[in-house]
Amino acid sequence: MPRQVWNFREPGYGRAVQPNRFRFTDLIARKRDRGALTADEIQAVVDAVTQKSVPEYQISAWLMAVFLNGMTADERTALTRAMTRSGRVLDHRHLPGCKADKHSTGGIGDKVSICLAPAVAACGVWVPMVSGRGLGHTGGTLDKLEAIPGLRTRLDVPEFTRVLEAAGFVMGGQSADIAPADKTLYALRDVTATVESLPLIASSIMSKKLAEGIDALVLDVKVGSGAFMKTLADARALATALVELGKGVGVATTAFLTDMDQPLGLAIGNANETAEAIDVLHGRGPADLVELTAILGGEMLRLGGVARDLDEGKAAIRASFADGSALARMKTMVALQGGDPTVCDDTSRLPQPAFRGELRAARSGVVTGFETAGLGYTIIALGGGRNTAEDIVHPEVGIDLHVKRGHAVKAGDVIALVGARSANDLAMGLGRLASQIHIGDEAGAEPALILEVIH
Repeated sequence: MPRQVWNFREPGYGRAVQPNRFRFTDLIARKRDRGALTADEIQAVVDAVTQKSVPEYQISAWLMAVFLNGMTADERTALTRAMTRSGRVLDHRHLPGCKADKHSTGGIGDKVSICLAPAVAACGVWVPMVSGRGLGHTGGTLDKLEAIPGLRTRLDVPEFTRVLEAAGFVMGGQSADIAPADKTLYALRDVTATVESLPLIASSIMSKKLAEGIDALVLDVKVGSGAFMKTLADARALATALVELGKGVGVATTAFLTDMDQPLGLAIGNANETAEAIDVLHGRGPADLVELTAILGGEMLRLGGVARDLDEGKAAIRASFADGSALARMKTMVALQGGDPTVCDDTSRLPQPAFRGELRAARSGVVTGFETAGLGYTIIALGGGRNTAEDIVHPEVGIDLHVKRGHAVKAGDVIALVGARSANDLAMGLGRLASQIHIGDEAGAEPALILEVIH
């Protein structure tokens, strides 16, 4: 029997199941015994979460059973469906054409969204992007965007829609009524040692994305020392699950497995990453950042029906940088969200660090690699990230690399700059950075930027 494809916009989708139809202990026992739940039973679980109709210890027991025994493809689809509709699903059907988004699993120096969204919009695909903040050692798009003076990312639905209509794209944060079941389940997973569950991770990611009301989704699943997925096998498993979920709910989905054994681009931080993304919009910027943006954006155009293939899509994205149309879209979005659009022509208007220092190569040789995750933790130590949700992010601090893997250096060459808030922080940052850039005799083979593609 073919799997059912769920239309998450259909009337009654996510309709609450009467809680007395199922005993929650039976649902726990079924997963404990490696059984599969029906779509209605999974809906009942999510209803119990959102309505708080069963104790948290029972939800936690169910999560552990899923963690230990997994879920079938149909169960994952049903869970994603129910979590998506546990709150508000944005509706952009009044806008003609495809609505698409890109999601990254997180890495160091990943500022792709900031240059990708306006470029895709300039090429004719709407981008209603709901972004996140820093997580662990990785930075967050919202923190980077908010380095632009005055720019707001906390938008209500009418304002979110107005910006989308005027600029062709919008970049806002997740509101409380977007996939609320996911917030509760994630908080419980965090304290019950059930975070590292493939079906739960995949459903968490996809429920938030699908609530944007999109037709197509491109996934950037990072692999390597600076990513959450350290091995190709783990990244492939997650990407496959995400693509299957997208197809299961009728959203065209492609996943790219991309290298994160070194930072993307050269800037690591918040204001400096935004500046680097703006450089790309001006037709400049590091080659790897430009190429990845063109690939991911080009695939969004292909899925959206405005490019015949990936090569045509890539060319269109690059053309939007060259002719200024992507930059113009960016200025419109920044102004509509309360920011200073002149930053898009003069990035020196972004916050600047009080102290700067150079890191010089201790020896001659070749850059063999980076402690990529360590670079992210150095940013946090400098004040550019969070140890707790209450921490204040200082957008001006950061690291600007002058080298990539494989670059030849001589002793005394400047290999990086550190921006800090104090002299003590600067000394700390330079000291940490010295052990996080490795110089040796041979760099070895250069891995591809794109490791695999899953359709």
